[in-house]
Amino acid sequence: MRIIDLHCYPGTEEWINCQGPYVDALAKYWNRQWGGKTEENVLKDFSDAGAEACLVALDLETTIATPPVTNEYVHAMWKRHPKRIIQCWGAVEPAKGEIAIRQARKAIKELGFLGFHFHPIMQHFEVSDPRYYPLFEEISAMGAAVMIDVGTTGMGAGLPGGMGAIIRHAHPASIDRLAADFPKLKIIMAHPGWPWVDETTAVALHKGNVYWEMSGWAPKYFPGNLKIDMRARLQDKIMFGSDYPSMPYERILREWGELGYKDEVMEKIFHKNAERVLGL
Repeated sequence: MRIIDLHCYPGTEEWINCQGPYVDALAKYWNRQWGGKTEENVLKDFSDAGAEACLVALDLETTIATPPVTNEYVHAMWKRHPKRIIQCWGAVEPAKGEIAIRQARKAIKELGFLGFHFHPIMQHFEVSDPRYYPLFEEISAMGAAVMIDVGTTGMGAGLPGGMGAIIRHAHPASIDRLAADFPKLKIIMAHPGWPWVDETTAVALHKGNVYWEMSGWAPKYFPGNLKIDMRARLQDKIMFGSDYPSMPYERILREWGELGYKDEVMEKIFHKNAERVLGL
C-alpha cells in the first residue's frame, strides 16, 4: 500500500540546531536521544518504511532567534531525492509581514511547493488573527494549501512558562475561523488536537475545506472516540503523517495496523485522501 507521509522534518543536524533551547526538552519529552542524522540515514528511514515524504521547513527566527531550516534547504533535499521525497511544506514567519509574503510567493511560484506549515504555539500567533490575513490571502490566491498544528506540543514542554509559548494559540477555534474566512483555502490540521479532540473533530466535520493528519502521536494512544470516527464519519478527512523523526516508523505503522481498520479505510488514510485533496 502506498504511504504518503505529510509531516516529515529533515532530521539533520541543521534541523536540530534550528530548535535551539528546545532540544533538551524534546529529548526528555520523546524519551530518546534528540540529535541530527546524516541526509543518507534520513533517506534510509523513509525508504525502509516505504514512505513517500513531504518535508517540512522550520522558521522560528522571530521567537527564539535561531537560523531557520529554510525553504531552499528542504527544496534542495527534495530535488536530490525526488523518488522518496515528493513535496515540501514551506515555512514563513507571519510576524515578518511583507517579507513573509515575498517568501511565500517564491516558495510557490519558484520552488513549486505544496503549501506552508504553521506552528502557532512556537510562532506565537493565532491563525485567525486579522493582522496576518494578508499572508493567508496571498496563499489562498495562489491556490496553495496550509498545514496548521492543533493541540499541545512537546516544544517547550516542562520548561518554566513553556518559554513564553501559549498552548491556546493552537486551539481549533482559530482554524474554524480561518476556514470560514477563507473558504477556498485547503487547510490540513496537524496532530490529534489534544486536549481539544472533540472540538477539532467538530471543525473537521463542519468545514468542507478542512482536513486532518494524525502525526506526532502513537496510534494506540489516539482517544477512543477519534479511533471510531476515523473509520467512520471522518474516513474521507484523515491523512497520514508521522512527525518524523519524533517516533520510529516501525512503531507508528505497526500501531496503525493494530487499530484493525478495513483496507479501504487505510487506503484513504495512507494515500487516497492526500491524492484527492492535495494532488500528490
